[in-house]
Amino acid sequence: MSDMSNMNEITLPHDHGHHNEEKIWKHLPAEAEISGVSEAMRQLGDPSRLRIFWLLCHCEECVVNIAAIVSMSSPAVSHHLRILKSSGLIVSRREGKEMYYKTADTELAQMLHHMIEKLGRITCPEDEAAETGDTADHTNEKNAAPDGCEAVIRKIHDRLTEDPGKRYTIDELAREYLINTAALKATFKAVYGVPVASYMKQYRMKEAAKMLRETDQSIADIARSVGYASQSKFSAAFKDIMKTLPTDYRRQCRK
Repeated sequence: MSDMSNMNEITLPHDHGHHNEEKIWKHLPAEAEISGVSEAMRQLGDPSRLRIFWLLCHCEECVVNIAAIVSMSSPAVSHHLRILKSSGLIVSRREGKEMYYKTADTELAQMLHHMIEKLGRITCPEDEAAETGDTADHTNEKNAAPDGCEAVIRKIHDRLTEDPGKRYTIDELAREYLINTAALKATFKAVYGVPVASYMKQYRMKEAAKMLRETDQSIADIARSVGYASQSKFSAAFKDIMKTLPTDYRRQCRK
């Protein structure tokens, strides 16, 4: 609730004839509402910290590698990482003895990422990736998505569907294609209408249905071909999408 929710009862000292102040007052955020943004921007006030934050918007890295990239000592980088993490702008995960860091999948972190690039006129790696390699084949994609994300997402889609038996995590794809995980998930859903997991489940079941119709492969072999080690889990997923079990589907098709 705004600190100035009762401003319509107050007469301003100067009347400049605008008469639209009340509309603005209704949306003026309270200090408590905007404090998170203020704190995040304050934490990014240090140039070195800002560079580290931008780097982690595009990849997941360990302290040693970050230090090498930004030409700082590991203790100095660790100091900045602690501050960024306490502000909720980055997250970490442990793999063995190594700690890895990346930008948090939050709306605030994503908005700050884009703001930094706009104000600093910094080239986003996602844009650069869209402008190289497949330029001639993806002209319409670039026109449809000036920020380059859609072209990158279509490349990710091609990777996911070229072999439905392989499974990739969002983090793996984000690191390979230099796109933030939140941007990957949001843009994929915008382009294909459903989240990545839902899309791939449907795609795998359609491929499985084709194999059930056109081949004599066993159910277990088909399950493995579309990325399911467990036949029971495959059958449950197939029924969820196709509304019938694989064995019944094959029998119906052959009738």
